Amino acid sequence: MNDEHIKITVEAITYMKMNLAEDITTEELASHVGYSHFHFIRIFKEVTGIAPRHYLSALRFEAGKSHLSESTSSVLKVLLSLGFQSIGTFSSRFKQYVGQSPREFRQKMGTLQNQLIQFGTMEQTQSLETLQFQSVRCKIIPPLDFKGILFAGLFPRPIPDQRPIVGTALLHKNSSCLFSNIPEGKYYMLIAGIPWNLNPKKYFSSDSLLRGKYEQPLEITSGTNIDITVKLHEPMPYDPPILINLPLLLYEKNKAK
Repeated sequence: MNDEHIKITVEAITYMKMNLAEDITTEELASHVGYSHFHFIRIFKEVTGIAPRHYLSALRFEAGKSHLSESTSSVLKVLLSLGFQSIGTFSSRFKQYVGQSPREFRQKMGTLQNQLIQFGTMEQTQSLETLQFQSVRCKIIPPLDFKGILFAGLFPRPIPDQRPIVGTALLHKNSSCLFSNIPEGKYYMLIAGIPWNLNPKKYFSSDSLLRGKYEQPLEITSGTNIDITVKLHEPMPYDPPILINLPLLLYEKNKAK
């Protein structure tokens, strides 16, 4: 990846973060980094995988998650601080991206924290021998010192802003997974690692999450069987926000058993 492209993308993202409550346009971002509108969009998508407007929207909802988990401010104050004018619009889009309404997100934090702790004490076994219809086998390589929970899923877009088509949660010592019976389509393998933390609120923030993705989209057709490897890394300043509430996915998975 071109270092200059990374530099201007990070510069644009920094500008976004400093002006989340403002109505920032793509033209304004392009002018800020000194590129034409067309070239800026192309470079930004090359580095992040998504368009600047999509990234800006994701940043706002990521900030909303952070405010809701770390403060007692009302939902109204949170949305106004992020530039939203309608509590209905904010709440409906928050639920679309995160998987819960703002009120549910805040109320269920304790339950989801306990679910993560219980998951960490479980013994896991997963058979990877039998392939069923379309399948993807993924080997995950976290840093040697990582201890925590790995979330892996196939998403329809290169940003985890909705529930995955298929997904799973693993302890760090079980770093291989198999997804089978996958619907035909084009998907992105995205992985996050939540490290164990003495501050449970960190489980709802993406600041400290390890990231990983398979560089190419996966084209799943009839009979597809793919083996891939994904290496996790510390969060980079241009990584797209993780909006879906990962502890909620684990809770829903265990509740369905």
